[in-house]
Amino acid sequence: MLDLKTKEFIAAHRNEDPRRLALQGNRFPGVDMREAVVQVEGWQAARTKLPAWAATDGIVYPPRISMEQCSSEATALYKASLVGGERFADLTGGFGIDCSYMARAFGHATYVERNAQLCRIAQHNFSLLGLGHIEVVNGNSEDVLHSLDGMDWVFIDPARRDDDGRKVVALSDCEPDVTLLEKSLLQKSRHVMVKCSPMLDITAACAQLGCVEEVHVVAVNNECKELLIILGNRACGEIPFHCVNVIPNGQQHFVFDSKAREGMVSYCDAPGRYLYEPNAAIMKAGCHGALSAMLGVEKLHPNSQLYSSDTLARDFPGRIFRVEKVYGFSKAELKEVQALGCANIAVRNFPDTVQQLRKRLRLADGGNRYIFATTLYDGDKVLVVCSKCTV
Repeated sequence: MLDLKTKEFIAAHRNEDPRRLALQGNRFPGVDMREAVVQVEGWQAARTKLPAWAATDGIVYPPRISMEQCSSEATALYKASLVGGERFADLTGGFGIDCSYMARAFGHATYVERNAQLCRIAQHNFSLLGLGHIEVVNGNSEDVLHSLDGMDWVFIDPARRDDDGRKVVALSDCEPDVTLLEKSLLQKSRHVMVKCSPMLDITAACAQLGCVEEVHVVAVNNECKELLIILGNRACGEIPFHCVNVIPNGQQHFVFDSKAREGMVSYCDAPGRYLYEPNAAIMKAGCHGALSAMLGVEKLHPNSQLYSSDTLARDFPGRIFRVEKVYGFSKAELKEVQALGCANIAVRNFPDTVQQLRKRLRLADGGNRYIFATTLYDGDKVLVVCSKCTV
């Protein structure tokens, strides 16, 4: 896809600033500088987002917008862990990251993409990665869907921008509209995985779709990245929710059903021996009742998003702290907190910003202590001084 001279230039300059390279086209006659800059930018982004691809010589990268929109290796691997069978189709192929990982669990796969350039890139990369069982189809997802039959899994990631390029979130505003395609999708496949914006209202989405089997909220290093909705003809009343936070040494995985999600939340009058901060996937799922019921923890305040208990909940999906002391805002108490010298400060449901509070407490940043400035159930404002608990 790239001529030899351009390939050699990319290999020699891929660690350099792409913006500076773009201005040096006259110095390198015979080099397709525009394409070289795209490849350098793509490889530099892939080093962190797609490390296995970045380590593979010869991978061709798409323009920046497609690199920004594609899944990360971590989220693609998670999706791949959920599927399997003989026949698979990705109806919105894009750069092909999701397809390349998910297709490994099937005997035959179909990649569908209406952008001809992305199809050529995908064909090249799939061959390079030894994924010859993926059929590349340049076409519209809705048209190709009608030609499919007997699929085990179909994956679809609707475009989340309108005709004017503005971002949209609601399923019915995305293209294609999965709410209208749901019946057709389930006529063609046993299971359908819909990738949605992490900003999507989960309750509203489940109400719009009639055949939801599972919901997966996926975070990477405590940043919510994807919302996956699994559709199937065996959908039942209670929907399992999977909250997953992918971290360097594994996963935090918390599962509950829709009934538990809507259960009663328990509140405490004051922090106990342990303080808990949920990870981003838990926060997105809004499973406050499930946390209380299943892990025996109590929330500090409806809006604080912090939990506590006297007995250690080792499996809590998030950060766990050991409470050292709870302070109010009297002069004597503030003086005692100031004596700490330094601390990591966070505010949860509290009127001051971290910067304002740090100035007020005259504390340097860092150290082994953590201070959560928050509001208790009775409205009192407090400073919870903690140390990290390793379990």
